[in-house]
Amino acid sequence: MRVALTIAGSDPSGGAGIQADLKTFHQFGVYGEAVITLITVQNTQRVSRVQTLSADLVMEQLEAVLEDIPPDAAKTGALGSMEVVRCLARAAATYEFPLVVDPVLISTQGRRLLAPEAVDVLRTELFPRAALVTPNLPEAELLSGIAIRGTEELYRAAETIRAHGAGAVLIKGGHREGSATDVLLDDEGWHEFPAPRIETVHTHGTGCTYSAAITAGLACGLPLRDAISRAKEFIHAAIAAAPKLGRGCGPLNHHAGDTP
Repeated sequence: MRVALTIAGSDPSGGAGIQADLKTFHQFGVYGEAVITLITVQNTQRVSRVQTLSADLVMEQLEAVLEDIPPDAAKTGALGSMEVVRCLARAAATYEFPLVVDPVLISTQGRRLLAPEAVDVLRTELFPRAALVTPNLPEAELLSGIAIRGTEELYRAAETIRAHGAGAVLIKGGHREGSATDVLLDDEGWHEFPAPRIETVHTHGTGCTYSAAITAGLACGLPLRDAISRAKEFIHAAIAAAPKLGRGCGPLNHHAGDTP
């Protein structure tokens, strides 16, 4: 049994965060573990409260998991505070399994999920521990300091982010004009993962689910590009079959993907 770990926040509506990650892990046939970093009060329409857990409580959860059921791959989502990011970065220096960092900065509804002072720590201390960093377009702009207006700026943003030490950077294309094409920069160079755009508001948890699907692939021993390709197919199917729950930005259908 392969094992995948998520270190992220809780979404009580079930569409994003650790709830989405665990559903995704299950779909890929891997055993899922979760270390909670923050609690949110949210649904498909609003995020009304975010309570970040103390760094020592987060690390105690993590240590309990690692000493008993160590994962084959792990991912991070919303981390909340600079202290949590810094402690996690120190711990990750000893990890032998791949770590996917999904740099969740702000919720879809505009609520901060990472303190502003933690952004630089994320770049300089956690990114060097990551096998892959998966920002969306607004996150890539903030992390790189580059306003992305076209392909040239997107490539420069990926290079800037990877220069902090990440093994690879995948800039997701959900916010781009035209097709939802993701761009990867890794040791082999550039690679694109295209997909037609699906016009829908039911995209809650897309980033969490996508990075969790990649993590599940890595936990199963897939090469990075193969893990991303399979995850891309899964996320496209999950959006296309979104169940239209809730009165706002609804969740994906985590049972729609073609998984083993």
